[in-house]
Amino acid sequence: MNATTFGLDIAKNVMQLHWVEPATGEIKRKKLSRGKLCEFFAQREPARIALEACGGAHHWARTLGALGHRVELLPARQVRPFACGNKDDAADARAIWLAAQHGDIRRVAGKSVQQQAIQATHRMRSHWVSVRTASINALRGLLCEFGVVLPQGKQAGLKALSRERESVDAQIPPLMASLVDQQLEMLRDIEQHIDALEKKLAAVQRELPSAARLRAVPGIGLLGATALAATLGDGSGWRNGREFACCLGLVPRHDGTGGKVNIGAMSKRGDPYLRTLLISGARAVLRQSTPTPWVAQMLGRRPVNVVAVALAHKLARTAWALVAHERSYEARWCSAPPQRSGASMQIA
Repeated sequence: MNATTFGLDIAKNVMQLHWVEPATGEIKRKKLSRGKLCEFFAQREPARIALEACGGAHHWARTLGALGHRVELLPARQVRPFACGNKDDAADARAIWLAAQHGDIRRVAGKSVQQQAIQATHRMRSHWVSVRTASINALRGLLCEFGVVLPQGKQAGLKALSRERESVDAQIPPLMASLVDQQLEMLRDIEQHIDALEKKLAAVQRELPSAARLRAVPGIGLLGATALAATLGDGSGWRNGREFACCLGLVPRHDGTGGKVNIGAMSKRGDPYLRTLLISGARAVLRQSTPTPWVAQMLGRRPVNVVAVALAHKLARTAWALVAHERSYEARWCSAPPQRSGASMQIA
């Protein structure tokens, strides 16, 4: 492969390139329109192209990879320290090129079209859930102005409103009553949207082998199984389950100086949506009447919240192992370290 490395800063319409010609050492910069980018790289020999893992990056990774180039996605947070001077497209492309020279920066695993489609379904469901919550809160606040106080909780509030609708209509003017009817009708439409998206995710779980295997793990439901399957892919983007759990922010953050390291709270890095699903699944396992011996032992010496995060960490590692090794879940599985041969243990 050609030794040329390109730093590519992508945008909606204008793309900026930065590279060094290996033969002459000349630093080059080039600004291209969106339509000219593929044409430029189609005329170049196979090279290494580094991009920030931002919006549209996976699309360009697939497109440029189909032209024979090796595309690497870099975390935007780790690219930013390499930018110096005023911020512009040329400076960003140079920062990406500099970051690509560092092999210790972990590359982001590229996603296929199917993976992104599943994640888009999750994002749309999350969007409608947030719209539903905002609509209920708006209705609750407006009714409170007329002396109608609904109980906390989505189900409890809507049931109380339906049960006491006659008394509520007596307290509010007709205009407000029509607004309540419109809000309730919109909430019913939102529920239909959410149910339709969940049915699509259920179909994905049946068709995707990795999601079906993950669904068998206690604490991983429909949402968790499909979201993990879409994020992991074949699991090759992470060296082991511990690294995957770390990328989700399920490990404690630490800082130290002078040889003393302080361990803090959860780092909360990575995808907050996936981390929330794992912690919610872990809390569901903790509410079971007969916990596993490991969970019971942890609960005996640590707070519930700490145990929930520890169990979510374990679920993430289990998910990576099932996907990466294409295995089915076994409740009594006990991993063992690899056996070393006697010859390798001898000192030369």
